[in-house]
Amino acid sequence: MNEMINVALPKGRLGKKVYDMFERAGYECPSIKEDNRKLIFENEDAGVRYFWVKPSDVTIYVERGAADIGIAGKDILLEYEPDVYELLDLNLGKCRMAVAAKGDFRDNTGRTLRVATKFPGITRNFYEKESRDIDIIKLNGSIEIAPILGLSDVIVDIVETGKTLKENDLEVIDTIVPISARLIANKASFKFKTKAIEGIRDSLRVQVNQ
Repeated sequence: MNEMINVALPKGRLGKKVYDMFERAGYECPSIKEDNRKLIFENEDAGVRYFWVKPSDVTIYVERGAADIGIAGKDILLEYEPDVYELLDLNLGKCRMAVAAKGDFRDNTGRTLRVATKFPGITRNFYEKESRDIDIIKLNGSIEIAPILGLSDVIVDIVETGKTLKENDLEVIDTIVPISARLIANKASFKFKTKAIEGIRDSLRVQVNQ
C-alpha cells in the first residue's frame, strides 16, 4: 500500500497544466479529467489524492497540514510568507510583480507616494528597501483605474503581457520580482513522508529541466 500524498492544486488553467505534469510523472488520476463538480480525486495505486482549491488558499491548506504538498504562485508566497518549504520552481505561470504608472508620472519624493495594490506586503517590503514613504491603498480588483481616477499615483500588480496596462495608458516603471508557480510542502509532512515527496519533486524537476 502506497503512502497517500495529499496534493492541493490551484483551480483554473494553471492547476490543469500542473496536473498534466503530475500525470506525466506517473501520478495520474483519470477521474480528475471527467466533467464533474467533484473537488477531491484519488488514485490509491499511485498514492496520490488531489483536491482543487482557490489559488490563494493553497498555502493555507499546505501550511496547516490538510495538504502535504501544493502549487502556489511566488506572489502568494511573498505576500503571505507561509511557514512551508519551497521545493521547486515549476517554470509555469510566468509573469512579474511590477510598479506601473501613467506615462507622464514623475515621482515627487517630497511627498508620500500613494500606491494602489492587492499585495500590501510585497509593496511595503519593496518601498522600505527604497526608503520611500508610501500610503498603501488596498484594492481587490480593477487596480488599473486607480491612477486614472487620481486615487493613487502608481499601482503594484502582476503583469503578464502588459496589454491591460497599455489599454489603460499605463506603463511599467519598475519590476519588483519575477513570479512563477512553485511546488511547496508542509514541513511536518516533508519530515515524515520525505521519500514520497522527494520522489514527486524529482519527477517534476525532470520535466522542468527538459
